[in-house]
Amino acid sequence: MGFKEGVLPDTDPATFMDKPYLERVKIMSRSWVENGFGTPKILPTIYVVKVLVLYLAIGISIATLTSGFSPLHPSEWWNQPVFYQKMIMWTALLETIGLAGSWGPLAAHFSPMTGGLRHWLKPDTIRLPPWPDKVPGTKGDRRTGFDVTVYALILITMAATLFWPTVDASGYTGGATVKEHLGLAAADKLPLINPVLLVPVIVLLLILGLRDKVAFLATRPEQYMPAMLFFALAPTMGLATMIVALKVLITIVWLGAGISKIGKHFGKVVPAMMSNTPVLPGKWIRRKFYRNFPEDLQPSGLAHFVAHGLGTVVEITFPLVLLFVGSPWWLVVASVIMMVGLHVVIFSTFPLAVPLEWNVLFGFAVVFLYIGFPNKDGFGFIGSDYAWTLPILAALLVLPILGNLRPDLVSFLPSMRQYAGNWASAQWAFAPGAEKKMEEFIVRSAPNTITQLQATYPEDIAEVVLHNTNGWRGMHSQGPGLMSILWNYLGDEKFQHEYTMREAEFACNSVVAFNFGDGHFHNEDLIAAIQKRCNFKPGEFLVAWVESQPIHKDYQEWKLIDAALGVVERGTYKVKDSADAQPWLPDGPIPLTYTYTSKSATPAGAHA
Repeated sequence: MGFKEGVLPDTDPATFMDKPYLERVKIMSRSWVENGFGTPKILPTIYVVKVLVLYLAIGISIATLTSGFSPLHPSEWWNQPVFYQKMIMWTALLETIGLAGSWGPLAAHFSPMTGGLRHWLKPDTIRLPPWPDKVPGTKGDRRTGFDVTVYALILITMAATLFWPTVDASGYTGGATVKEHLGLAAADKLPLINPVLLVPVIVLLLILGLRDKVAFLATRPEQYMPAMLFFALAPTMGLATMIVALKVLITIVWLGAGISKIGKHFGKVVPAMMSNTPVLPGKWIRRKFYRNFPEDLQPSGLAHFVAHGLGTVVEITFPLVLLFVGSPWWLVVASVIMMVGLHVVIFSTFPLAVPLEWNVLFGFAVVFLYIGFPNKDGFGFIGSDYAWTLPILAALLVLPILGNLRPDLVSFLPSMRQYAGNWASAQWAFAPGAEKKMEEFIVRSAPNTITQLQATYPEDIAEVVLHNTNGWRGMHSQGPGLMSILWNYLGDEKFQHEYTMREAEFACNSVVAFNFGDGHFHNEDLIAAIQKRCNFKPGEFLVAWVESQPIHKDYQEWKLIDAALGVVERGTYKVKDSADAQPWLPDGPIPLTYTYTSKSATPAGAHA
């Protein structure tokens, strides 16, 4: 893999699409083991430069200079609450614009590299309200001038929190304690974001959420909105309680992710992540994460150790130590180092949702919260103002608990199941020529992903590059199940040779501008909106879709959607059956249980 040249699998691009689909998946999954996405090294370099310049250099300069500090003297501001506040708001602003997570080629934004504001400031693009039949004023799937205005106002009000003059929080409850802790004199000011400025941001975000779940969740509200609320309530709850509340928030984020990694899914995620890690020295070490490359791509013992020994256990144990333990000092410092190390490792793998800024923020946050404000002098959860901290803890637990028990009701983002592998997922299947209808009839900010790639590569090579995502999905726990649904329905000839298969997480990015591994962004709501515009005939556009696994069950619920007919099949499959299958299904489709078949369905395959 060169600096400017990527790596293609060992196959002839001219004849690649003539091979049976599962043979293509086999080629691509084996190629992923050794090369990851196969991108040239200049691409991760671009991501790193973006983080260093746009996020850190510009963000730190804004956060410090607008708060009365010099960006060249970190000792002045690294533990200042206002600096932490402004880095939260800067990160949230970049997420909302579309310049942080889900940016660039690793998130299927090839050309242009930014979705975000290019899409959400564009009228007539698709929007997806979460409860259109229950919340008045939210029906419809077309972005209106009102939606564009709300989104624009969110950008403006977020920016205002960064550039508007700060207030002196010395008179807030606990202000004197914080100043003493920071070594400030009584006459010194304690700058904070004006809490009044947070109110319009929160209100506008809630309006956005009721109008368009995709644009709302792209702002990462499960991470940043609670922090904004704590900033707004700082004069009421007190500054020490605000610090404790922020500790509770980051702990819930870690615990949610750690608990959701228990099970079959995350063991399948780690090998694919490590294969895409540009800092690993060679192909041999990537192969070590698989049981017996190239015939058996199940996770190896090393992969399970990294996934659960260095992932699950760390993400559950050390956050609890940090929240509830104040001494000895070395245990706190060791826990901080472990959590910083966790985020450094995640950053280094360049996961396909590319949440790089988020990982940098959380690496800094653990240092700020637990080194800057150790669990003493009123800054620890034990002995805090329980009238505030206990309700905050309970409120922050509601969505993660509900989302693990009923993943159909809660997106995996507010469920705090970040990158655990237990995702709602889908695969799109187009009859010959049908995919082009989407470019003809859908208003959006970018063409189909394959068209974006064809601007750089010849058509045959573009298909090989995009098939990387099909191989990648096959390596995860949902891939074999999704392919089995389509294989059963279409029959071998149509599945293997006639239909064009697209990984939905990537494909939907060109339609809604954002995806973070959450299949709720491309369920039947999006398919219905696409159908309204494209008018596919029965059988032209099929979607195999699977919900996340509930924490207390051993199966996942799936559905097959025909864009013209709606849901034509439903059923379940055992997580173990899909997770234990090879990406290319050498033993045939996994066992599927059927609970519903529409009379209007016209399957060509074995199941009717």
